[in-house]
Amino acid sequence: MSNPDAAFLAKYADAWNAHDADAILEMMTEDCVFETGSGARFVGTEDVRKRFEAVWQDVPDVQFEEGRHFATGDRGCSEWIFTGTGGNGAKLNIPGTDHFVFKDGKIWVKSTYLKQS
Repeated sequence: MSNPDAAFLAKYADAWNAHDADAILEMMTEDCVFETGSGARFVGTEDVRKRFEAVWQDVPDVQFEEGRHFATGDRGCSEWIFTGTGGNGAKLNIPGTDHFVFKDGKIWVKSTYLKQS
């Protein structure tokens, strides 16, 4: 299988913005790993799904805007701005990146980095 490209990562971001866990997880390996911006780590599709759904529950209007995607070999990166409304009603506008490791044509590891002041 060939490794994903920038178009694959753009499709992944679109699935996130649609809050479509099934579409997202179809693009990830069964033994996927999600490392959050706060340092928490989730392993396997069941745990990763629960974490992603928790994000949508905590920030129901979350979107990843101004996405830029890059991929080469077994690595990729997406730059974005996380927007939405926090539980306290505060508007969120947080720049960040996802760093990806690919395996078998899918996302194996997704590590998120956020710039917070």
